[in-house]
Amino acid sequence: MEQEKRRVKKSRRKKSRTKKIALIVAGVLGVMLLLGGGLVAYLYNQVDSTVNRINESSGLSKERMNQKTIAEKKPISVLLLGVDRRADEQGRSDSIIVMTLNPNKDQSAMLSIPRDTKTEIVGKGVADKINHAYAFGGAEMALDTVENFLGIPIDYVAEVDMKGFQDAVDLFGGVEVTNDLAFESGGYTFNPGVQTLNGAEALAFTRMRYDDPRGDFGRQERQRAVITAIVNEGVNDFSLSKFTNMLDVLGNNAKTNITFKELRTLSTEYTAAFKNQDVLRLEGQGGKEEDGIYYWRPSSTSLGEVKSYLAELMEQ
Repeated sequence: MEQEKRRVKKSRRKKSRTKKIALIVAGVLGVMLLLGGGLVAYLYNQVDSTVNRINESSGLSKERMNQKTIAEKKPISVLLLGVDRRADEQGRSDSIIVMTLNPNKDQSAMLSIPRDTKTEIVGKGVADKINHAYAFGGAEMALDTVENFLGIPIDYVAEVDMKGFQDAVDLFGGVEVTNDLAFESGGYTFNPGVQTLNGAEALAFTRMRYDDPRGDFGRQERQRAVITAIVNEGVNDFSLSKFTNMLDVLGNNAKTNITFKELRTLSTEYTAAFKNQDVLRLEGQGGKEEDGIYYWRPSSTSLGEVKSYLAELMEQ
C-alpha cells in the first residue's frame, strides 16, 4: 500500500494555491460551507430554511438522505455535480467531482472524473458514459455509479444547476481569471491573459473542451479557476445583501443531502482537512468505438492507483 501511495503521489498534480483550492470545496458547495462557518445569529433561520428546501428537492432515497457520517466525524466522500439541463429535462452531469475528506488524518483529496468515461451504469445494466448515469436516474444513480467506479462509499451529493453557476458569477459583478489558451466558445472570444467574465461568459469559458489540446482536463482546470474566483469574491466582498442573494441562488439551483447541522460540522471539524488537499488525476485516453461514439477510458494502472489512494484516505 505504501508503494502504491508513492506512485499515485507522482501522478497527482503538485499542490499549488493550497489555500485557494481548499476554499473551492470542489464546487459551489464551497460557498455553502463558507456561509455555514461564518453565520451570524440573526441569519440562522434563513439559512436553515434554505438548506431544508435544498434537502427536500434532492429526490434521493431515505437511505441516502439519512447519512450519519459527518455527525460521527468519520471520513466522508462528497459527489459534486454541475448539471446542465434545459426546460423540464432531467439533464446530464456536465461536471463530476469527488471530494474525500478525513478529519482524523487532516487530509483531503479532489478528483475530477471526465464525463465521457465509459463505465457500468449501476441500475441500468449498461456500459455508457458516466455522465449519463444522472440522465438515466438522477443523483441516486450517479451516486451508485461513481461508488462502483471508484470502489469507495460516496456518502453525500451536492448538485448545482448551470444557471446557478452563472447567477453566482453575476451576483459578484463578474470574476477575474487567468486564461492560458486563445479560443472561442458560446459566441465569445477568450484571449490569453487576465480576463474579467460575467456569468454568461464564465459559463462559456468553462464549457469549452474540443478546441483544447488537454481535452476534458483543460475544461476541468477552467471550471476550478472560475469556482475559485467565485468563492474568493464571496470571502472578500461579503455583505448582508449578497449573502441573502446567494441563498436565493442556492435555493433555486442546488440540491443536496447534506443538512444544515452537517454543514456547520463540516465548517468546524473538517477545516484542517480542507486546507490539506491534494488534486488527483486519472490518466487514460479516448476515442470512437465500434458504435461510432466517443468514450474515454482510464488506464487500469492509473485507476488502480487512484482507487487505492482513496480507499486508504477513507480509512479511520
